[in-house]
Amino acid sequence: MDFNFTEEQLAFKEQVIKFARKEIAPRCREHDLASRFDRESFRKLGEFGILGLHLPEEFGGSDADVVTTVLAGEALGEAGVDGGLTLSYGAHTFLCADNILKHGSQEQKERYLPGLSSGEMIGCMGLTEPSAGSDVAAMRTRAEKKGDKYILNGSKIFITNGPVADVAVVYATLDRSLKHAGISAFVVDKDTPGFSTGAPLHKMGVRTSMTSELFFEDCQIPEENLLGVEGGGFMMAMQTVEWDRSTLMAPFLGGSQFALERCAQYASERKQFGKPIADYQAIKLKLANMKIFLEATRALVYRIAWCKDQGRPLSHLEAAVAKLFIGDWSLGPANDAITLMGGYGYCHEYDMERNFRDGRLAAIGGGTSEIQKLIISKLM
Repeated sequence: MDFNFTEEQLAFKEQVIKFARKEIAPRCREHDLASRFDRESFRKLGEFGILGLHLPEEFGGSDADVVTTVLAGEALGEAGVDGGLTLSYGAHTFLCADNILKHGSQEQKERYLPGLSSGEMIGCMGLTEPSAGSDVAAMRTRAEKKGDKYILNGSKIFITNGPVADVAVVYATLDRSLKHAGISAFVVDKDTPGFSTGAPLHKMGVRTSMTSELFFEDCQIPEENLLGVEGGGFMMAMQTVEWDRSTLMAPFLGGSQFALERCAQYASERKQFGKPIADYQAIKLKLANMKIFLEATRALVYRIAWCKDQGRPLSHLEAAVAKLFIGDWSLGPANDAITLMGGYGYCHEYDMERNFRDGRLAAIGGGTSEIQKLIISKLM
């Protein structure tokens, strides 16, 4: 296993950091306070090439490998980009665009991927339901084949990019009695009759990422918008969630680096009782714990990215371990960052409180920590 990055990869990461610090990060506080999706920043991600980084060049992407894609996500977090924008980027690129890339027809790829790559279109994925979160087989959104159309009825909840998306990859069941085997996936355009979205949900963190319900009332989907084959939806969802539980954690990794650098600088400059607080053992221990978490997270995320590039099948076990560790163990360092900076850490202008709020989602989204433990123990 080789974690030596190429000169091109390292140079690209630095380019992303410089770009994000100049064009994106200065806007984050304002949009976080207003709980507002930053379309301009999202468009700039597309122009820079991040939204379509791993997509093929024929569809407007750069055909980058997974490690390079992970480095880009890490760089955004390291530059101080808020977790809301990076969450929207992840849902758009990996949960929607990559789904179409992996399972779509040539016509579907040509129709959607160029716009998703450039940021002209925004994508989302509709999987979670009010009564079917971790238990995907309990899905109630129905699809019924009538002639050359599928009729969708039901709803989804907690859908990242829901209120702003132009296209959604939506999962529905053709036969609930078949459980997992009855689930199929469909590509749904926002202007499809019978498709609507709820009001944005006001959240504790990742506030610049718009989240809502999706509603389907006799929503007529052309049969050519079936993604893959009938009954293949569950395996598609599991492959997609592996992104969510592994490499989509890269911005959290970068955010931890951002917090550590801020705290180390603050500790060296802040003086109490005649010397920098960095000289006190209690502060040293907090910084050490933050560094330990950072390096462990980096090893997990890079390992999975490397394995995907090598063509080695990524197991649900590996993804669950990475997701659980980052989700649960990130809370301690994030809390230490606020404590270390005291009153400043509690104030919005110093970014640590936002970092804490945004990071809390890591233990919830993409499968709760409790579910990850069940997956790990079952596969063991």
